[in-house]
Amino acid sequence: MAGLRRVTPEASLDEVVEILERDGAVIVEDFVDAATLDALWADLGPALDAQAYGDDWYNGTKTRRVSSVFARTTHLTPVVTHPLYLGSARAIMQKPVTMHIGKNRVEMTPSIQISGTQVVQIHPGQGQQPLHRDDALHLRPHPGPTSRVQLMLAMSEFTAANGGTLVIPGSHHWDDERAPSTREAHPTEMPQGAALIWLGGVYHSGGKNNSDKPRTGLTIALDLGNLRQEENQYLAVPREAVMAYPEEVRRLLGYDRCPPGLGWVEMDDPYHLLDSDGEPEMAT
Repeated sequence: MAGLRRVTPEASLDEVVEILERDGAVIVEDFVDAATLDALWADLGPALDAQAYGDDWYNGTKTRRVSSVFARTTHLTPVVTHPLYLGSARAIMQKPVTMHIGKNRVEMTPSIQISGTQVVQIHPGQGQQPLHRDDALHLRPHPGPTSRVQLMLAMSEFTAANGGTLVIPGSHHWDDERAPSTREAHPTEMPQGAALIWLGGVYHSGGKNNSDKPRTGLTIALDLGNLRQEENQYLAVPREAVMAYPEEVRRLLGYDRCPPGLGWVEMDDPYHLLDSDGEPEMAT
C-alpha cells in the first residue's frame, strides 16, 4: 500500500469513512485554522515548556507529554467536533446492537466518549516508539469491530525526519498473531494544522526524530461509551472547565449515559448534574 491517503476538509464523510475502513488511517489537510492553532499553542505551550522529559522507553526519554488537555484550554471544540473526525467516529463505532428484553427484540446504539488526550512533543534524539495498537488497552481481539477512532493534530510540521507518526495502513485487518514491522510503516508527513485520523486497531508509533527541532502533536481518542476511558476525564477536567464547553463536548467528556444503561447517577442522566449544583438528588 502506497502511503497514507489525503483529503481536504471538503471531502465527503462517506469518502473518509470508506478510506478509514479500508486503510485504517487518513490525513485531513487544513483541519484547523490558524486562529485555533495559535490559541492552542498559547494555552498548551507553557505547560509543554514546563514539562520534564519522560523516564521510560515506551513514552520516550526525549519526549514531553502533557495530559488533561480539556482542563488546560477552551479551544478544542472545533477539533473534537470536526465533521470528518466526529462524524467518522460516529459512523464507524455507533452501530446498533440487537438484544432481547423479555420477548421484545430491541436495538441499542452505544454512545461514544473522549478517552485519552495528550500533547506529545518529540525532541531531537528521541528514538522510535514501539509499534502498537491503542485499542489493546481494552484487550480487543483482532480483527473485530472498531472501538476507538483517534486523532493527531499537527501543532507543528510532521516529517519523516522529525518523528512524524508511523502508521501501517491496513493493519487493523490483521489477526493478533501477526507482529508489526517498521519496514511496513509509513511516516505521517503533514503541515501544521493538518490532522491524522486512525482506527484503534491500526499499528502505529511515534517516529524517530533525526531533525534539529521538536515535533508537536495533539492527540484525542474517541472510544465506545461502554468502555472505560483511558484518561479519567472526571478527575482530569474540573467541573468549571467542563462548563466552558458546549453540551456536545460535555457529553463526549463522559457526562452522558450509554445505552442501555451505563453511567447513570441516581438512575438519571449524569448531564443533569452539570445543570444543577453538582449534587445528585437522592432517592428516598
